[in-house]
Amino acid sequence: MQQIINFFIRNKNFLVFLLLFFIAFFLTVQSHSYHRSKVIHSANFLTGGIYQSINSIDRYFDLKSENSLLLEENNRLKSQIFNDSDSTVIDTIFTGNYRLIPSNVIKNSFNATNNYLTLDKGAKDSVKVDLGVITSKGIVGIIDNTSNGYARVLSILNTNSRVNAQLKKTDHFGTLTWDGTSPEVVQLIDIPKQAPLTAGDTIMTGGRSTIFPKGIPIGTVNSFQLDETENYYTVQIKLFNDMTNVGHVHIIENIDSKEIRNLETQNE
Repeated sequence: MQQIINFFIRNKNFLVFLLLFFIAFFLTVQSHSYHRSKVIHSANFLTGGIYQSINSIDRYFDLKSENSLLLEENNRLKSQIFNDSDSTVIDTIFTGNYRLIPSNVIKNSFNATNNYLTLDKGAKDSVKVDLGVITSKGIVGIIDNTSNGYARVLSILNTNSRVNAQLKKTDHFGTLTWDGTSPEVVQLIDIPKQAPLTAGDTIMTGGRSTIFPKGIPIGTVNSFQLDETENYYTVQIKLFNDMTNVGHVHIIENIDSKEIRNLETQNE
């Protein structure tokens, strides 16, 4: 306490000066509208800058939750394309015949001949083998193995991959494969030579399996040529997806797939 008193005694002249200065400043601001407006403007500018900086920091640390919200909203929009109605249950979206589950890629290979991706959702999230995986730009692959918390995806950049695909402008369809050459280009085989092909045509999923619904984009026609039989085209497809940079994905399940497969088995 004595030190505080000594401090005031030692600096009494300076403290009196500060007191008189603030009193004079206050009286000047109060009695002149111009000075008052300038002070208010400066204070607003200062506090606004501080709040903006704080908000920017908060938004940076909130990016993870923001990304999750965007992924869920993306699921809802995709669901409206696949079905007529939608309802949300936690982070899984049930809509008509399709169920979409948001997930993140934690590992992705693309420079081998048989490539895979690993997702952070698994059996505990109702993820099963033979479910399709897509992004907002197109297809990624098909789940071929699961654990409790993770799933492995057979990438379309895998020489064992086979996906039903068709021309967007017609109903001509074939099989999407990969020759192991470029991560940007896949091949569409078994397209009949009667199909009206043009460079730049869009290729999409054909919907002739229970894995992918019809109409999910794949890529565009780069070039094409007849195979050895000269009855079918082999088409080079430039992918919409950048398979070397896949982050957020959607796992998609046809709710009726089991019923459809049972029916097909009975017919066989």
